[in-house]
Amino acid sequence: MEFDGHSKTLETQTTLRLLSDIDREQFSSQRTFSVRLGIAVGLTNAYVRRCVKKGWVKMRRVPARRYAYYLTPKGFTEKSKLVGEYLASSFAFFRIARAQCLETLQNCERRGWRRVALYGQGELVEIATLAARETSVELVAVIAPGCNAPELAGLPVAADTVSAPPFDAVLIADIADPQAAYDGLRRDLPDERIVTPALLHVSRDRAAGGPRGR
Repeated sequence: MEFDGHSKTLETQTTLRLLSDIDREQFSSQRTFSVRLGIAVGLTNAYVRRCVKKGWVKMRRVPARRYAYYLTPKGFTEKSKLVGEYLASSFAFFRIARAQCLETLQNCERRGWRRVALYGQGELVEIATLAARETSVELVAVIAPGCNAPELAGLPVAADTVSAPPFDAVLIADIADPQAAYDGLRRDLPDERIVTPALLHVSRDRAAGGPRGR
């Protein structure tokens, strides 16, 4: 399957949806998946076979002539990569990102978390700062390891969570590798204090620092 332009974006989106559904154990059958996405069963089968061939997905036969699908460590890595590719190429990125950042920050409001740090660099950091203006949440810093700039999006830059000003939660705003960002933060912070917009497709039930075992 070779695509370019808009078709390439659709291919990336479909592959990402497939890997995400398998990761969340919501991929019950190829037929169900094809109905949900409005694509032919034969095309779904082609996507599954491609993912298996590339080592992203494993299949295991289960009773009643069915198959169980599992994401491999390579599959987790590819899913994270595809998130960045899809978001970068999506015409609806800004609208979706702003709405989801706003929703995430409003959830922080409801939990009484008024001081939030952002983690990452790039467009999503700037979008999150715009969304924060519609809430009572104060963005206190951008945690951006390896960044030499003193400020990003008008916020002070910290190298890590230790050097950042006091905060109640961290919002991941890294589209390059959001899963790695989450896994790294999880070693230092309670899981519930790490908030992630849904568009990043972060797997929250993986063991810290590595792929979930099966």
